[in-house]
Amino acid sequence: MDRLRLFVWGSVLIAIAIAGGVSVSAQSTAPASDGWVVLPVSEYAALKRAASPAEPEPEPPPVEATLSRIDYSLKVDGDLATGEARLTVDVIKDGWVRVPLPDGLMVRDAQLDGHPVNLATQSGESGRLDLLLAKTGRSVLTLKIVAPVKTVAGTDVLQLPVSNSAVSHAAIELLRQGVDVRITGGLLLQHSESATGSNWIANGKGGEPLTFAWRRKVDDSRLTQPLRMRGAITQLVGLGEDATQVNAEVQLEVLQGVAQDVHVQLPEQFTINQVSGATVSDWDVKDRDLQVWFIEPVQNTARFTLTGELRIARAGQLNVPLLRLPGVERESGGVGVEVLGAGEIKDRQANGLDEAEAAELGQLISSRQSPSLIAFRFHPADGNSTRTLSLTVARYTPQAVLTANIEEAEYNALIAVDGKVLVQSRFAVRNNQRNFLKLNLPPTAVLWSASVAGRPVRPGRGPDGSLLLPLEKTRSGSEAPPFIVEVSYLDRAPAWTDRGRARVSLVAVDLPISKSHLLIHHPPLFRVTPVVGLSGNFRVATYTPPESTAFTSPPASTATQQQQAEGEISVDQAEAKQLVAKVRENTHGARPARNLPLRVVFPHFGPSIFLVSELTGENQAPSVEFDFQRERKRGEK
Repeated sequence: MDRLRLFVWGSVLIAIAIAGGVSVSAQSTAPASDGWVVLPVSEYAALKRAASPAEPEPEPPPVEATLSRIDYSLKVDGDLATGEARLTVDVIKDGWVRVPLPDGLMVRDAQLDGHPVNLATQSGESGRLDLLLAKTGRSVLTLKIVAPVKTVAGTDVLQLPVSNSAVSHAAIELLRQGVDVRITGGLLLQHSESATGSNWIANGKGGEPLTFAWRRKVDDSRLTQPLRMRGAITQLVGLGEDATQVNAEVQLEVLQGVAQDVHVQLPEQFTINQVSGATVSDWDVKDRDLQVWFIEPVQNTARFTLTGELRIARAGQLNVPLLRLPGVERESGGVGVEVLGAGEIKDRQANGLDEAEAAELGQLISSRQSPSLIAFRFHPADGNSTRTLSLTVARYTPQAVLTANIEEAEYNALIAVDGKVLVQSRFAVRNNQRNFLKLNLPPTAVLWSASVAGRPVRPGRGPDGSLLLPLEKTRSGSEAPPFIVEVSYLDRAPAWTDRGRARVSLVAVDLPISKSHLLIHHPPLFRVTPVVGLSGNFRVATYTPPESTAFTSPPASTATQQQQAEGEISVDQAEAKQLVAKVRENTHGARPARNLPLRVVFPHFGPSIFLVSELTGENQAPSVEFDFQRERKRGEK
């Protein structure tokens, strides 16, 4: 009330001051007079709220309460599980809150922090229990519960709900011995056997039910039986220059008992690089004995692969390293041997093996396509039987093989007074494996035509701007006959004056050229002299025709025409007319074929000089420089 009186008097004084200010400002127009200031109730309430604002209410918590942990302690006897479920509840909101309990619990009694408590059910939901709490903080709700045990196909199943609890824990006591338990929705932490039964402790994942499933343990007589098994080992031996590589595949068949591991006998100085397989757990090598452990005991079959290497002599009499399975009562399989590099197998001596086809020994050996591969099959015997394989290997010095070359090149050049240069390049090519011939024209040149073996072609364009011409290939095992690759282009140079120096640039190819001929035709009114030292490997010589059979023998098209003229190829005229009429009928109205470049017939005109060169390197652009001078009197060359 004192604060209210003080506020009212303050408001009156403020109003009087305002009124006084108004009076002072208005003295010039109106005389001073005493009066009162009247405020509406709404303005008075607004001034009061501004003088003492109310504190904001705190934001409500994100959740009212949460189920933090649930612990089960149950004893299973027959088809019922009885015990306790302890629920740890954290209440955050002030006032009454409703905490839902896990669905499916059959509750006999409930206590909250040691005191009896009643559980409520939600309206419209049968069987759903809730806990009503009005105290903030942590509380522990202890429930006496009963859970049914179901039997499905001889397996007893106990399912415990965990609701949305972050942590769940269950301790189950079974009044039975000799059972195998499987946990679903959690992780088994501890298992112990007692005189009255067995105990199982597990943690749940949260958010899904924790399920215990158990059934009577079945005694497997195979565990007590002596181990009997058969084995098959297939290996591929690669005799290299420096080391011998061995790849092997091992297959096991258990006939009796179970196999925890298997032993593989290794050759001397053999190094294991890797052992891999879907069932392999670990492996170790000790004193030429490779021991491979399996993830689970093998009752039927198992398979794994191994790789290794060793060093033996590269040539001469060699003993092929063989892997063995000493613990099997019957060993089968085979071995494939190949020579890596330039070499071949001259002689062989086998003991306990028979020669066989590579395709009969499985994918490991049949997938190899080496010409020096030989294969042997094991005689079926126990793993300790005698098996030896001795080979005589001969090594050769590998020689470089030229896949393609140009045995002769013929260049024709025609130079005009205005600087235009027409160049025809003809190459006699021998090819075994190359797909394309790469050419680089001079920077200022324009391609006119290109042909391969007399057929016009449209060159491709490489990433670096070079031209790519498809080459013909020779069948494997036959000598590559030469064929002609022809390229014509127009180049531009400065116009000729009375005297000066000119240059003719030739095309660069990515193959070595054994011999080159260059015939240059120049204007008749000029005298031309090649510049020594600036013309590369070219030198002036007396004209000689090309020597390659590609230039001297007639083209295939000409030979075919001659054969037709001589009557070697006869075609019935009536049948030929029918074929021509059919072709015309089928091609009528079709799109015209793309134009191919026409072969340019080089014009041999005017005086000339002849130059020759030997051994031009690949990707080298030959060129010739010469001095020219106008003759005062026209002469004849």
